[in-house]
Amino acid sequence: MVINGWTWAITIAVIVALLLFDYFFHVRKAHIPTIKESALWSSIYVGIALVFGLVFFALGDSQHAVEYYAGYITEKALSVDNLFVFLVIMASFKVPREDQQKVLLFGITFALISRTVFIFLGAAIIELWSDVFYLFGLALLLIAGGQLKGALSKDEEKDEADNVMVRLAKRVIPASDKYDGDKLFTIENGKKVMTPMLLVMVAIGATDVLFAFDSIPAIYGLTQEPYIVFTAVAFSLMGLRQLYFLIDGLLDRLVYLTYGLVAILGFIGVKLILHALHENNLPFINGGENVAVQEIPTTTSLLVIVVILVITVLASLYSPKGRALIALQNAEKFAYRYTKLDESASTEERHEAAEKMDRWTSAAEQVSPKWRGELVEHKDKYSRVIRTAHETRLADAMAAGREAPVSQHIVDREGPTI
Repeated sequence: MVINGWTWAITIAVIVALLLFDYFFHVRKAHIPTIKESALWSSIYVGIALVFGLVFFALGDSQHAVEYYAGYITEKALSVDNLFVFLVIMASFKVPREDQQKVLLFGITFALISRTVFIFLGAAIIELWSDVFYLFGLALLLIAGGQLKGALSKDEEKDEADNVMVRLAKRVIPASDKYDGDKLFTIENGKKVMTPMLLVMVAIGATDVLFAFDSIPAIYGLTQEPYIVFTAVAFSLMGLRQLYFLIDGLLDRLVYLTYGLVAILGFIGVKLILHALHENNLPFINGGENVAVQEIPTTTSLLVIVVILVITVLASLYSPKGRALIALQNAEKFAYRYTKLDESASTEERHEAAEKMDRWTSAAEQVSPKWRGELVEHKDKYSRVIRTAHETRLADAMAAGREAPVSQHIVDREGPTI
């Protein structure tokens, strides 16, 4: 495939068109996307990304096709990790659910811009100094080590919403504590002040820049073609907003995702160092001559990345820790849903909701104290939700003249049940 100015122009035009389509037809009016809407558009964006890779195969450029898919999968995994941080930031600022789409789309747009800058900067550095791959490799290994240390640490995580840029913005511009729809500025006491919406976007923008430091070196470890790097990054970010609403609530079930990303970044870091050794020009390494090491083919890299992600997902969902988290989350979710049943709900609907609540409450009560202590963040709130729902269940049963199973959450009224 010939990559020239026209190729770049058409590709950039398509990416910009997709972003504008999102801005004008999806997030212009604040609303909460349905599961059906999110699933449809997530499928469309993933489909576009996969078809784009097939174009390389159709033109007989299998090498770039494999590099693109390896880069796309890696960047998609790193982008999902970005969603965790976006979720923490929006929760910290208490962003209204219906306005989260616009915040996410801004984050995606800023991420694309910042990473594009890093892509061309990386390409220029590689052109001037090929041994920069040593630095890229070491950087990825250090980042992987830092993430692993953070995952193993029991200390509380830092507040992602309290970074230098946010604190600086608060000092320079008067800020309001209240949202005014999706406006960035509002009038308060006759003065123009910024809303928390602007602070959210500042926090996410600053975070996007930090994420680019591991994203771009990682993909340059899979391909040195800037066009492949750009398209893999761009298409991995497209549809991330819809994916957020599609798997919201499932994200935190990927309890071992961090370990999977650590493995991927570490693997690519080693691959980069091997490549640097193979193309070595540093005089203090092997006298400035190439080192006879076996490089890792891109096809092998693609296979390794896919296997790591599959193992990560399966371990997250089916390991004792993963099953414990699912039980605890579902117990709280179905208990909350039971208390929100409308008065017009039929007896059959109430019975079905009660069965789900009782089943998952029973499963949650079987979870070992170790997992409860590690997985439940707000224990008092969790216990209160469960207890209130089961008290409601008992009251409903008594009103209907039936007996109801008495859960430990009803018996233990004096304090948290976990």
